[in-house]
Amino acid sequence: MNHVDLPVEIIERTESPRGEIQLQRRGEEFEIISNGTFLMATYNGESERLLVRRALELVPSPEKVLIGGLGVGFSLQEALLDPRVMEATVVEIEDKVIEWNRTVLAHVNDEALAHPRTRLIHGDLVAWIRATAETFDLICLDIDNGPDWKVFDANASLYDEAGLAALQSRLRPGGCLSFWSATPSPDFALRLKEAFGEVEIREVPQMHGEPDYIFYVRGSHC
Repeated sequence: MNHVDLPVEIIERTESPRGEIQLQRRGEEFEIISNGTFLMATYNGESERLLVRRALELVPSPEKVLIGGLGVGFSLQEALLDPRVMEATVVEIEDKVIEWNRTVLAHVNDEALAHPRTRLIHGDLVAWIRATAETFDLICLDIDNGPDWKVFDANASLYDEAGLAALQSRLRPGGCLSFWSATPSPDFALRLKEAFGEVEIREVPQMHGEPDYIFYVRGSHC
């Protein structure tokens, strides 16, 4: 029997300032749902890992990595697998997602949150990016289902011209910025091209449903 055919066991459902968030299990696998929208699962993490893995390949010295969105911890785990990464900062707005990663999900990402090179920031990535003066070699973002399918309307400002400019200002020379998306989003790809120049797009087939897409752009070398 395929995991999607297995009955759902709700582990926890709770309210946050942004609405309802739920952790559920199908057999041995876990899913996170936000306001009825599927966010992430432990059985289809290849694109979440590739979000970071390919970006690491594009940067010679990725010492400082910023990951937007913790999810089930796969992107953070991928960053920590690279010994060149001295610090992996992950920004997550939902306290329950953080709690689940420390408890019931810890085994699926090799306890990534407890790793000595992990730095956790509990906050809103969109606001934090505009407030911080820090710069990073990699910025890997997965806080929505993509620029066309935002989990929260307030996240829209991350993908517009001003949002891309803010991200670019936080990127070190020659650094890489990557975005996860559930849709091909040609308008966003064009916006990235106008802001950064060349855009690399990876399509990741899924066993069920449409493929995932990942966008990669490079910062200026000067």
